[in-house]
Amino acid sequence: MTTQQYQRTSEHFLAQARGVLAKGDLPQASGKGWGAVVQILKAVAEQRGWEHTRHHHHLVTTSRLRSETGDADIRRFFNSASALHENFYENTMEAFEVAEGLDDVEALMDKLLPLRNQT
Repeated sequence: MTTQQYQRTSEHFLAQARGVLAKGDLPQASGKGWGAVVQILKAVAEQRGWEHTRHHHHLVTTSRLRSETGDADIRRFFNSASALHENFYENTMEAFEVAEGLDDVEALMDKLLPLRNQT
């Protein structure tokens, strides 16, 4: 996929997450939220020539971007998305927690989009 395709997929997944959250499907909303973050991380990593095929690579990418920008929110928002990933399997979060997690996903996407075009 191209960086543009990763970005579009990320935006699509976030929209899907909000839609299934409104229907009360918390595990699916959580999974789509996690997917949105992974796709935008792949866009940034792909553009920079970084590995992005494994879960560990997403951790490395967020660490590198946090160091590069000095923005601790990148890691904090990623951790929130990771909680959504766990909730996809465990379904222990309340609807408001999933909604807050999706807000963090959107905030992370907003932070990462401008970085996609920087090296």
